[in-house]
Amino acid sequence: MCIIFFKFDPRPVSKNAYRLILAANRDEFYHRPSRAADFWGNNNEVLSGLDMEEGKEGGTWLGINTRGKLAALTNYLQPRLDRDARGRGTYGLSNALLETPWRKLCFGKRLFLEAVERGQALPKDALAAQLLDVLNNEEAQLPDPAIEDQGREYVQPILSKYAAVCVRCPDYGTRTNTVILVDADGHVTFTERSMLGTDPSCWETTTHEFRLQS
Repeated sequence: MCIIFFKFDPRPVSKNAYRLILAANRDEFYHRPSRAADFWGNNNEVLSGLDMEEGKEGGTWLGINTRGKLAALTNYLQPRLDRDARGRGTYGLSNALLETPWRKLCFGKRLFLEAVERGQALPKDALAAQLLDVLNNEEAQLPDPAIEDQGREYVQPILSKYAAVCVRCPDYGTRTNTVILVDADGHVTFTERSMLGTDPSCWETTTHEFRLQS
């Protein structure tokens, strides 16, 4: 159960605007081993965290390479294929198709847009901090018939926990916040806030920066 918000504008008119603003949460069991985001690959061209669970080592949930290709993954309780291409705009993705109107997705998207609007005149680190605040909102957005219908008996027992942007259960929840900013000049700022071990009260924040290769 993860959530992603992003604003995409490949050719921003203003030099102060961004090609991409992305804010994402990774929700996972606290005990599942993983590695914090860093560069890897034959030429250190990919930046992502890594899943280190035995037998599944090397997978990731969110990553970007130095040429600007980005991939992100969420759980999906009812798999279906969506072939519709999307252009510039602002989108939200949780555990269904893009822009499925779950209440927590609509709520989080509104907070995301407000943070982006406020952050237009702010330094990158201030915008990233505001987006991290959005990702850590624990207000349950209930009732939500869309989640109930999709999850049925699987989601019902913990619906109040899953219905927030930031999921917090005893042994499962939001473990990683990621903010990616790509400015008009192709400069990438990748900020990751990661839970240390299995303690939801202990976190570490790191930032990687690079310029996209043409």
